[in-house]
Amino acid sequence: MSSLKTYDEKRDFKQTAEPKGAKRKSAGKQHIFVIQRHHASRLHYDFRLEVDGVLKSWAVPKGPSMNPADKRLAMQVEDHPYDYKDFEGVIPEGNYGAGYVYVWDKGNYELLREDGSSFDKAANKEIKEGDLKIRLKGRKVKGEFALVKMKNTADNAWLLLKHKDDYAVKDAYNSEDFTPQRVKDRGVKEKEKMKGEGKKKVSPAKVKAASQKGKTVKKAKQQRALFTPMMATLVDAPFNREGWLFETKWDGYRAIADVRNGKVELYSRNHLSFNKDYAPVVEALEKLQHDAVLDGEIVILKKDGTSDFQSLQNYKNDPSGNLVYVVFDMLELDGEDLKAMPLIQRKELLKTVVKQLKNKGVVYSEHISDNSDTLYQQAKEKGWEGIIAKEAESLYAEGKRAMAWLKIKIIDEQEAIICGYTDPKGSRKKIGSLVLGVYDDNKELRYVGNCGGGLNGTLINELYEKMQPLRQKSSPFDKKIRTNTPVTWVKPQLVCQVKFSSWTSDKQLRQPVFLGLRKDKPAKEVHQETAKSTKMATKKAAVTAAPAKAAPEKERVVTLNSKKVPLTNQQKLYWPDEKITKGELIDYYMEMADYVLPYLKDRPLSLHRFPNGIKDAGFYQKDVDTAAAPDWVKTVTLHAASASRDVDYLVCNNAATLVYMANLGCIEMNPWLSRVKNLDNPDYIVLDLDPENIAFKYVVETALAIKELLDKVGVKSFCKTSGASGLHIYVPTGGKYNYETCRLFAEYVAKQVQQELPKITSVIRTKSKRNKKVYIDYMQNSRGQTVASPYSVRPKPGATVSAPLNWDELNEDLAISNFTMENMRDRVKAMGNLWKDIDKTKNDLRKAIAKVESMAQAQVE
Repeated sequence: MSSLKTYDEKRDFKQTAEPKGAKRKSAGKQHIFVIQRHHASRLHYDFRLEVDGVLKSWAVPKGPSMNPADKRLAMQVEDHPYDYKDFEGVIPEGNYGAGYVYVWDKGNYELLREDGSSFDKAANKEIKEGDLKIRLKGRKVKGEFALVKMKNTADNAWLLLKHKDDYAVKDAYNSEDFTPQRVKDRGVKEKEKMKGEGKKKVSPAKVKAASQKGKTVKKAKQQRALFTPMMATLVDAPFNREGWLFETKWDGYRAIADVRNGKVELYSRNHLSFNKDYAPVVEALEKLQHDAVLDGEIVILKKDGTSDFQSLQNYKNDPSGNLVYVVFDMLELDGEDLKAMPLIQRKELLKTVVKQLKNKGVVYSEHISDNSDTLYQQAKEKGWEGIIAKEAESLYAEGKRAMAWLKIKIIDEQEAIICGYTDPKGSRKKIGSLVLGVYDDNKELRYVGNCGGGLNGTLINELYEKMQPLRQKSSPFDKKIRTNTPVTWVKPQLVCQVKFSSWTSDKQLRQPVFLGLRKDKPAKEVHQETAKSTKMATKKAAVTAAPAKAAPEKERVVTLNSKKVPLTNQQKLYWPDEKITKGELIDYYMEMADYVLPYLKDRPLSLHRFPNGIKDAGFYQKDVDTAAAPDWVKTVTLHAASASRDVDYLVCNNAATLVYMANLGCIEMNPWLSRVKNLDNPDYIVLDLDPENIAFKYVVETALAIKELLDKVGVKSFCKTSGASGLHIYVPTGGKYNYETCRLFAEYVAKQVQQELPKITSVIRTKSKRNKKVYIDYMQNSRGQTVASPYSVRPKPGATVSAPLNWDELNEDLAISNFTMENMRDRVKAMGNLWKDIDKTKNDLRKAIAKVESMAQAQVE
């Protein structure tokens, strides 16, 4: 492939005067270099070296320096054609690199090291090794230089360094000081001209359309997408582990800084602007020499280096504190998306960028590697809230709370929603205590107690004023709240931070103390933080780790059951938001085969394929192409009435076939309820509980009502999450009854429970007639119907899994999202196969029906 292919693909040569990609040799033995001043979206200098007939190119944001003390960041870009050495002029608006290009310096260059090979071969070798040493013979830059690839960073991140020689200078060096004023003026003029042309291109139709959407044309055309930060998961204990970094947990406001063309947008995690509130941070970031998107925390730093949240709260009234933006990650740099780059590389680049800024208002958050003991002890001694642990190879999972970032708390703190305030007692005025709540997993507001600690006179007045416009007559809670004094209710919109000693058994805060309001988080995102097991969390943190860990090759071959299974496109993202690849899905099924296979063996399967991942529509395939399938894949030929023909169904009896299916894009496994040797008699009766715009707690209530009914008639049942939105209840029958008998029994149970819970359940199939109810679906019990198997992954956000449950797990905390491809392997290691006895259980439906009739007769009498 030509090294100029990328160059050509980025340009429309009908619009730009840039030379077309062509590989040429220069005349004679001399090799040229050229430095072009490029006033594009951001002013930078392009440093180009002739190697092997093309110009190897680096973008140098601050330009070259003749001072050896300077380390200039140089981002390697695509190769340019040799003829680009003479290009000057304007790249038109709308084209890649639009702006004014000026040849700032040019001349010949030499390699400092010779190994006896040709110049081009030696130069390419040094570039490949990341250490190129050269001597420039230009008009402005002269002498020895080195281009050194930065370690632990992106493939294209280098440093341009000046060696100490006769040409080196000790004074500060700025490339702009050696640029003619006419060139500077021309660059500015062309950019202004382009802005004007861009505005002219907005048609009246676009103006009308934008106004109808409630946006200005400027916003519709120019507003950048807002980023949502990656979040850490709370765990219960500190740990030491190779491959992890440990940082300070700063106590301030999380903030994204989007710096472009010297303009800064500083905003909270819920996209509220911080520009006015924290103007000194904005002013500091305006001096950044790069376009970048940074992630960090706005804090007030005390003299001992710790952060003071309460002083930050009071910054508007008392701006004397040391306001600092502590940055710990970088999402973009000079137009390059860094989110798919390992964390340790992003941090190395970030450190360089912050160091170049040389501004005390922006500070790089340091880390230690592998061992948290020293940092954790320091945190305890200084009274920090806690520390943060991050997997060094983790990717940036924007907007996600991931296992690759963990927080270990020393002081228990919790975000809470202010839902009202009690009348004051004694000398206190206006507010007695704040009535607090959080949202549970069913998105319902739950009371977590009252907070009076930490409230003083000035703060009470401020809170009181903020709450007055939010007053409402009714309580925002579904359940009645008991308080010792009357309550004034408010809309649940204000979020505060409290510290507390512990949670009570009824999930209320013990001894909460008010710390301040949080304007960086929306109320709808406030939930009770429950610490996960550190051991479990660190085992499977690789959800956001580099895909190469799970599937380093695009293609591979595995041997299972003495069969070779070719695997393709292992790095294809099946869950783009979660950064989960096809290879990771296959790894899951290989590791979980012993748990999945018992529910697939000897059963016809319908293949539900997603070859391009969950974002694209999948398709069902019942009829397997037997000619294309390996000869060791078992199939069974059955007549399909719906198709009026025979169909070759796949049967999965071993791990090789399971992995073969996953490689076809079968994210989920959908077996029949009956086996090949007994097709008319299912092994299970299934009741599918599907919520339609109703909270999940009602699904749980319905499932428990079904269990209670079945227990009464002596029928043992098993429950699992569907992995989608509801629950599946299985009644094992041992294959003793036909589908009709099983369906009638399921229908009886469904209708009995529906009569018992008429307000929350329905047996009507029409969706519009069962809105805000749990649909009890008994119609799955017919020949040819399939249900996602236990431990099957589902093609849903989060890579959820259909998880077998213990009945005692059915409570208000149960949520589909609790069970994922990420944590299922640890769950089965800890709890085993919860359904291991299902096929040993053989319910006697005749006895159960007799009990039903007996119970009915007793009610009549």
